[in-house]
Amino acid sequence: MSTLLPFNTTMICQLFTPLPPDGVDDATPGFLLLLQSSSLVLHADTTQELFFDETVPAGLRPASGLLRIGDWRGKPLRVARLPSELPLPDGCEALPFQGPDFRLDNTLATIAGRAAQILHWERRSRFCSHCGGAMVRLPGGWGKRCPACGDEHFPHIHPCIIVLVRRGDTLLLIRNATWSVGRFSLVAGFLDFGESLEECVRREVREEAAIEIDNIRYIGSQCWPFPSQVMVGFLADYAGGDVAADGVEVVEAGWFPEDELPMSPGGKRSIARWILDTYGRTS
Repeated sequence: MSTLLPFNTTMICQLFTPLPPDGVDDATPGFLLLLQSSSLVLHADTTQELFFDETVPAGLRPASGLLRIGDWRGKPLRVARLPSELPLPDGCEALPFQGPDFRLDNTLATIAGRAAQILHWERRSRFCSHCGGAMVRLPGGWGKRCPACGDEHFPHIHPCIIVLVRRGDTLLLIRNATWSVGRFSLVAGFLDFGESLEECVRREVREEAAIEIDNIRYIGSQCWPFPSQVMVGFLADYAGGDVAADGVEVVEAGWFPEDELPMSPGGKRSIARWILDTYGRTS
């Protein structure tokens, strides 16, 4: 089930065919995906569809920098990022693919997330982090090589764990210091040096809530292109200790009855919501 989550490829596999970025892009008409901040720019109407070449409003087509990332509905799909301060023409709107506004169709949110992740990599991989030389693309993929020193670099995808801890019919939830009062979610965090995923789960729960867990089991994962994570989901059982927030990253932590859960900041597209909806009840 987790592969059907938004931002995972399965959500768009019937619509999108990825292509290597080093192919020759001819002038075949196709779709244009325009990003502005964390939003997808579309016609402001009831039919959500990407711009086709001849439907791009004046002033929105970038003069350069279009990148073909594959085919959408059998036609070339090119992507570009618009300046955040650029005013949109009448009849256009920018719909967020992240955050509390969920008007954007899940398939469009998914392809927008993929495009954003690719453009993030392209922007961050122009120069070698070892010697500062200009990078060139490796054939057949998104990796790059530095001709000056020979180092090869590949897209930076950062693994994170997220875990639902259960104690009987109560669930462990935490409130991050950056979240508003009343909003809670699951323990989550980045993998550290030398850790397995299961070790990361134990450490994050211990650091954020001061308790011990056991019976850790994998349940699913989600691409999270904000800007470039993969969220790896787990379930675990309470094994001991008294819950206590660390007071720095986490300001509240506690056990909540499974039928009285507070608001979650992850939104309905997140693996956090999917885990709670799928595994948050014992019956």
